[in-house]
Amino acid sequence: MTISIIGAGAAGCFAAIEAARRLPQADICVYESLNRPLAKVAITGGGRCNLTNSFQEVRSLEAVYPRGARLMKRLFHTFDHRDTMRWFEAEGVPLTVQDDQCVFPKSQDAQDIIGALQRLMKRHGVVIRTGHRVESIDPQAGGGYKISFANGSSVCSDAAIVTTGGSPKESGIDFLRPLQLKTVPPVPSLFSFSLEAHPIKSLMGIVVANVTARLAGTKFKTDGPLLITHWGVSGPAILKLSSHAARHLAECSYRATLALNWLGDMNEAEALDLLKGIKEENPQKQLTSAFPRQLGKRLWLYLLESLRLPAEQKWASVGTKDLRRLAAGCTNHLLTISGRNRHKEEFVTCGGVALSEINPSTLECRRHPRLFFAGEVLDVDAVTGGFNLQAAWTMGFVAASNLLVNE
Repeated sequence: MTISIIGAGAAGCFAAIEAARRLPQADICVYESLNRPLAKVAITGGGRCNLTNSFQEVRSLEAVYPRGARLMKRLFHTFDHRDTMRWFEAEGVPLTVQDDQCVFPKSQDAQDIIGALQRLMKRHGVVIRTGHRVESIDPQAGGGYKISFANGSSVCSDAAIVTTGGSPKESGIDFLRPLQLKTVPPVPSLFSFSLEAHPIKSLMGIVVANVTARLAGTKFKTDGPLLITHWGVSGPAILKLSSHAARHLAECSYRATLALNWLGDMNEAEALDLLKGIKEENPQKQLTSAFPRQLGKRLWLYLLESLRLPAEQKWASVGTKDLRRLAAGCTNHLLTISGRNRHKEEFVTCGGVALSEINPSTLECRRHPRLFFAGEVLDVDAVTGGFNLQAAWTMGFVAASNLLVNE
């Protein structure tokens, strides 16, 4: 049996190893468009490889998988984050769970993950061919698939697993056209926001530990740490928001109004009570000297300036009207998003092959037997925190496990 795996990312390499373990006599080849496999794994988590998450703080899979939560819930019954952790530790990669529940190799080096995968592929005789960008996958009358590449070569394979990852443009999945599958137009996800010529950018480097971020006029809302950058705002709260609102933001050409609650989940009335308490306890202190400590002094001074309140004013002289303005400014601070920025070198997209095209238990294509899809090429993506890589490990494992399910 010949098995072609198209894409040498996390899902593809994991699928190759599992397929080789289950089908030791099969000829398995992984084709990669880039010059080296697992390039994206090498940079995830800032080069440390946030390979999964403990899921201990995940209230619902919909919170971390904006698209594909129902599919992932089903697939996790076969292979979940606990299985992933056991798998890598059994292969000699000790792991650690951080306070934020993100899981990394203890070495804090992505090369340990890459090395383990490459060693296993070599041990099991998996062949990797780089510089092979797929141009088409054509079903053959007698069964199997002809896979053609941009370099002019082609192969025929009994079975194929497509793990090409996400594509920021619809043209990136043109190679699927001969299969006549329903696809969802891909758009970028998991990015930070640009704020054109905005004074808040002077606070670059400031991190506020617990912010609620929402898009005004929509139901999209997330929370978590926020980082002010030289181009705008980033951090987990913003990246999660961009993920959940990816398609909405694309339709708005990445121009929208961002509403920030700098006090986390505190509403305006609660913020007003907090400020009244500060006033009562510090009547003779200046506004610059007494303030909600979760904001930090620089951000507090920025908020005072934006509301035209003198920093040297004493709390005793702040009237009810200005207290209400301050409470509103702390809990509903509006910023105009002028565009998007990629988060370092990582890139995630939503969209791809529609989930209606696959068997949700096996990931086999409903229309084409022995053709499987795994990873971000499907309309599945996640927020930051190791969830995208966990989806890759899970789907790669499930696809490989079902190669002979109909034999």
